[in-house]
Amino acid sequence: MTGPRDFGAPFGSAASEVPPLLRPPAPPERPGSEQPLQFRTRVQEPVLVDEAVAEPDEVVLGPTGRPMIDLPEPRPVVTHGNARIISMCNQKGGVGKTTTTINLGAALAEYGRKVLLVDFDPQGSLSVGLGLSPHQIDLTVYNLLMQRDVTLEDVIVPSGVPGMDLLPSNIDLSAAEVQLVHEVGREQTLQRVLAPAIEHYDVILIDCQPSLGLLTVNALTASDGVLIPLECEYFALRGVALLKTTIDKVQERLNPKLKVEGVLGTMYDGRTLHGREVMQRLVEAWGDTVFHTVIRRTIKFSDSTVAGEPITSYASTSGGAEAYRQLAKEVLDRCPDA
Repeated sequence: MTGPRDFGAPFGSAASEVPPLLRPPAPPERPGSEQPLQFRTRVQEPVLVDEAVAEPDEVVLGPTGRPMIDLPEPRPVVTHGNARIISMCNQKGGVGKTTTTINLGAALAEYGRKVLLVDFDPQGSLSVGLGLSPHQIDLTVYNLLMQRDVTLEDVIVPSGVPGMDLLPSNIDLSAAEVQLVHEVGREQTLQRVLAPAIEHYDVILIDCQPSLGLLTVNALTASDGVLIPLECEYFALRGVALLKTTIDKVQERLNPKLKVEGVLGTMYDGRTLHGREVMQRLVEAWGDTVFHTVIRRTIKFSDSTVAGEPITSYASTSGGAEAYRQLAKEVLDRCPDA
């Protein structure tokens, strides 16, 4: 039997090991005491409030990490013609080339520009996105490329948007890449057939296929500039270097006037760290070539595609529509001749 336990000291430790008791902190003084809380008094002083209002506004940074620019409304066009040809190019699929072609073209048309969209992808996504059925089209850009008796007026169809026309395409265009291999001056074929359209339009946008084959080289040879839509995702960022190499080769060997109009961040989600990091890397690599405008993810783009019309008319007040109007201002600011 053991004796009664001594409850005067804590079990298993010596009295010297027990930490001393701490005095509880004194309660804060109430506002009614002799020394009121300073922050309450400072907020109520009118002089300090006036000083706060007088401070200069902080610079608000956009999604690219740079201050957003305020562009004026584009000036109206008196006469049409001398079109600037811009290719939407990226060898990676699903980055927003077709969506950008449709909605940028519609935004430019809203600003009074006469626009021609060229569907240069055998998948015909641009034609489908404007409500056409590719298999029910009699003449496409393929016939324009391969048949001498087919003219531009025979193939152009209205897009449903005032001031914007379309050169449609379907799966037949895939055969052109094989047939053009044996043609003389095969890289200039599209340039030759688009020449009559330059005097009738202000901007010609070419929706390229997701590859760097002969059709894409044709588009780059015919263009004055390249707009690179880039999904804010790691794999899309990796492939831009290969595209830049192809653009440099075309510029050196086939089209000295070709230049990169800008890189457009698409499908951006600022809530994710990955999206913000990709945008930061993109600006570090391309600098001011990156557009200030960023296209964010929204379900309205998918809904407008199903409806067969641009987002500028399907959801005119949505964030996506305003983003493409802002992009149109940037494109016109960088291309005064447009």
